[in-house]
Amino acid sequence: MGARASKLPAEAERFLSHLATQRGCSAHTLRAYRIDLSQLAGHLKRLGVSSYAGATVSHLRSFLLEMKQKGLAKRSMARKVAAIRAFYRFLVRGGRAAVNPAAGLSIPRVGRTLPSFLSESEAKTLVEVDLGKSPAWRKARDRAILEVLYGGGLRSEELVKLRLDDVDLSEGTARVTGKGSKQRIVPLGGSAVRAIERVAARRPTRKKEENPPLFVNASGGPLTTRSLRRIVRKALAAAGITKRTSTHTLRHSFATHLLDRGADLRTVQELLGHASLSTTQTYTHLTAGRLRDAYRKAHPRA
Repeated sequence: MGARASKLPAEAERFLSHLATQRGCSAHTLRAYRIDLSQLAGHLKRLGVSSYAGATVSHLRSFLLEMKQKGLAKRSMARKVAAIRAFYRFLVRGGRAAVNPAAGLSIPRVGRTLPSFLSESEAKTLVEVDLGKSPAWRKARDRAILEVLYGGGLRSEELVKLRLDDVDLSEGTARVTGKGSKQRIVPLGGSAVRAIERVAARRPTRKKEENPPLFVNASGGPLTTRSLRRIVRKALAAAGITKRTSTHTLRHSFATHLLDRGADLRTVQELLGHASLSTTQTYTHLTAGRLRDAYRKAHPRA
């Protein structure tokens, strides 16, 4: 289980490098797949199989059975199957395996869970919260981060990649690089623009850096997604919001509030950078449920 930083066989390292450079997979996905492939390698070794290419579908199924017997959640099991299938497709395409033993593996069905979100009043409280006794530049930075996450619907990885030149304050837009290195233009809104203007004047800088990150740490270096999560958790605590939330909750809230106020699904898809409309449609289920609740409470014939 502690395989996070372990060195994998060369073919697995090449696969992870391919996912990072060609597929634009997130650091979170890469960490998870690294653990999955490390666990599989350990299982195969215990069975006397010296390489991934030597595995049969029976070997793979015994690995998945072992994971299930350890009480792994259905969603985690589904991810492991997806990782193994993608890995063996990569090996076969590259000529590193003659057959694909994972072709017969089926991904367990996982019920779709509706994303959590903040109410409009909770979102307003969060972005306007008093951030305590932090230095002025840090408070300005953290408030701008909250405004951009909620005002632009960015993913954590997208926000930490933003550079100064990606933001056009006169137009109120940001050029965002999403999954698969695909770029999109996102409107930020007046509150986010004003927050960025305040932080731009106070941010620590490094010498000779032509296009530095928009959001930096105390030494002028880029923020990590871990630092970003810590900033959001601190702000949520200060705002007294105790429901289960994350940095992604602000993105969900962005989408939900747009749909609640009449935005069409295609527009929200473009703003979120979803490749598939079906991903965005998750939010229609969520808002439809709220509409039904309101109808049942208010309509005399409900």
